[in-house]
Amino acid sequence: MADLLLELFSEEIPARMQAQAAENLARLLAEALAPLAPQDGRTLYGPRRIAWMGAVAAEVPAATVSERGPKLAAPEQALAGFLRKHGASSDDLRQDGGYWLLEKQVPGRPAADLIAEAMPALLRRFPWPKSMRWGGTSGFTWVRPLRRILCILDGAVVPFSLASGDDDGHGLVSGDITEGHRFLAPGQIRITSSAQYEAKLRDSCVIADASERRARIAEDIEERARQAGYSVVPDEGLLDEVAGLVEWPVALLGRIDAAFMDLPPEVRQVSMRVNQRYFALTDAEGNPAPAFVFAANIEAPDGGAAIVAGNERVLRARLSDARHFWDLDRRETLRSRVDALKKVTFHAKLGSQYDRVGRLARLADHIAQSLDGDWQRAYHAATLAKADLTTGMVGEFPELQGVMGGYYALHDGEHPAVAAAIRDHYAPKGPGDAVPTAPVSIAVALADKIDLLAQFFAIDEKPTGSGDPFALRRAALGVIRIVRENGLRLTLRPEIHSALSDTNTDEDRKTLVRDEVLAFIVERLRVQLRTEGRRHDVLAAAFAAANDDDLTRLLRRADAVEALLGTAEGADLLAAYRRAANILRIEERKGPLDLGAVDPSLLTEDAEKALNTVLDGADTAVTKALADEDFAGAMSRLAAIRPAVDAFFEAVTVNSEDPDLRLNRLRLLKRLRSLTDRAADFSRLETTGAV
Repeated sequence: MADLLLELFSEEIPARMQAQAAENLARLLAEALAPLAPQDGRTLYGPRRIAWMGAVAAEVPAATVSERGPKLAAPEQALAGFLRKHGASSDDLRQDGGYWLLEKQVPGRPAADLIAEAMPALLRRFPWPKSMRWGGTSGFTWVRPLRRILCILDGAVVPFSLASGDDDGHGLVSGDITEGHRFLAPGQIRITSSAQYEAKLRDSCVIADASERRARIAEDIEERARQAGYSVVPDEGLLDEVAGLVEWPVALLGRIDAAFMDLPPEVRQVSMRVNQRYFALTDAEGNPAPAFVFAANIEAPDGGAAIVAGNERVLRARLSDARHFWDLDRRETLRSRVDALKKVTFHAKLGSQYDRVGRLARLADHIAQSLDGDWQRAYHAATLAKADLTTGMVGEFPELQGVMGGYYALHDGEHPAVAAAIRDHYAPKGPGDAVPTAPVSIAVALADKIDLLAQFFAIDEKPTGSGDPFALRRAALGVIRIVRENGLRLTLRPEIHSALSDTNTDEDRKTLVRDEVLAFIVERLRVQLRTEGRRHDVLAAAFAAANDDDLTRLLRRADAVEALLGTAEGADLLAAYRRAANILRIEERKGPLDLGAVDPSLLTEDAEKALNTVLDGADTAVTKALADEDFAGAMSRLAAIRPAVDAFFEAVTVNSEDPDLRLNRLRLLKRLRSLTDRAADFSRLETTGAV
């Protein structure tokens, strides 16, 4: 195998694009160099470069090309075109089954030839979310001006050029040169192998591996904060971003003026994070600290004093702006701002935010009553929930929607439960966020998400494939998490239907949309459970049994089914169920099968009499257990019928020559299937045991 190193060196690449670019490079190389069987590939990326290193075959092995051509009776022009396409001659042809068959020996070729041939086209089709053109590269585009291409195979440059016919040959040419840190070690670095690549860059103040840079930043900012007696507020997203902004991170600590410490901590944190990429700190008691840490991209001669002073000065200006908005916004109450929502469009087909808060208030009221909560406070909180969209602070920092509304509500003298509901009604925004737990907050948060789902489904703006512009999947997952983590007993159909009460559609359409939204939420639940290692077919079986819209009850039923299948009795019961269901399915395919109740007088065999008696007792017990939501008890009672079912199939011939006996035995099997399906639709179960 040969050692291949490719580096694409450019002006600064946006941090959010680097990881995907590295994945795309690895994928494109795997496709283009497939004949070389790339192995042990590794990608490196940072602010000014993306690179791939790995092993490839030293040459493309010789091969025999065998491809069917035109029919023997085809015109000569067709055969000539086929030969021209494959660079072959008539000597390479033979007849085979009425067609010309091409068999051509293709000689091996050095790996460098294939790489040099493949790279220009690969780079020209490289996918970037946004690209730009610049002088000297003709029609070539890149995310930022591409300055160098380093491509070496076993120490030798693989020569190729991006030059095209209309740029006088001034396109980029591959070589063995890269560059170090822009300020700390400017200049060229010659690379002869991937083994020395990272070490030489490190000597030039560049950490090429993104994960290593990220770990160093995390460690250094924690240490810098610890030295000052503080702790860093966790922010994984900011760590990822900063790792894509610096090549040689140096942690520094700055101070926040005491005059700004009475601002809401979220205001300071968002201002620092969004504008300056600073990390917020807390003191030993967990309170916001009057300081911040950040990662500079340079080791300054003065230890960073000038850099820190400059960043403190910039932050002071940012927080002064925030102070202005904070003081100005509090001159008006949230109640007085509600009418201004008439001028804020929610969606062209769904009206304004004013229209929306009217819907939210009615739905929050409905949900709160369903949960025996304080419907009056839920109604009031939902009415005020979007009022902070008209404030200067949210206009400057949209990330603070809801949060600022909670602060302004407290300032206005609103009840703490109302303020908390306003603050938390967007939650959870992501998998790491906590869900609302207070009753009023739960009602408003559920209303916000159910309304979003119902309204957009009603206008046919549903997620398609990977596209979800209105974050409806996130809304559905929010509903699921709030219900699951609070153990709520909430039937979703009435709530979704209530959300559609103001839509200008008939009842049939509302019912259709309601069922679509419910199915969407349940499908999100299945996806979530699958990521947790749960069985999606068990959930499907549990849901189909009663078409349940109470997620907590649904999950309890699924737990019971899964527990049953983990036992030998459950596995045997499923096997017996399938045997009965298959027999019935075969009969039902022959035509309509009118199966009524079992006729005891036609039960002639002891085994079928015993099964009917067992089903009598199980029917009563399972019915009671399901009514009591004792799903484990229902499954246990079903498992107890297994011996009688086994004995039936061993001793009784269902397809008796006597048509009356045969029909009655089919009735017995249908009774078995129906009883089991009331607990869970066993036909949807794919396997037994754990996944």
